[in-house]
Amino acid sequence: MRRVTGVRMEVVLGTGIDLVENERIRDVLARWDVRFTERVFTSAERIYCDSKAFPVQHYAARFAIKEAVAKGLRTGIGPHMGWNEIEVERDAASGAPSVRLHGAAEQYARQIGVEKILVSLAHTRNYAVAQAIVVGREVEECER
Repeated sequence: MRRVTGVRMEVVLGTGIDLVENERIRDVLARWDVRFTERVFTSAERIYCDSKAFPVQHYAARFAIKEAVAKGLRTGIGPHMGWNEIEVERDAASGAPSVRLHGAAEQYARQIGVEKILVSLAHTRNYAVAQAIVVGREVEECER
């Protein structure tokens, strides 16, 4: 076998998952309303969720994605990133969710070598669940 150096390989840098009870989000919205939504969600996320017949399900799903991404980045919400720095977007054609990082979250992700974050979500009447896979590139030696 010969040794090949300098091969760039895509690697999983972290994974995260979160499950949210919609009732919990409903209670928080009833108690804190705009104070909660403005602190946690971007204006585009709020517009999207509020346009739905059952906004609570969509807020819960976005909350779950933000938690899953923070876990996948292995930092949580805190000094490295705030809630509004993880923005959930939807592909216009397929509706598939994705995330865009802003501010300190974007800086932190770049610093640790993140190239993309894959997300998936599902929600029912009672729960929302989300998964995030944080992918980057690493230079490694491998044998061929």
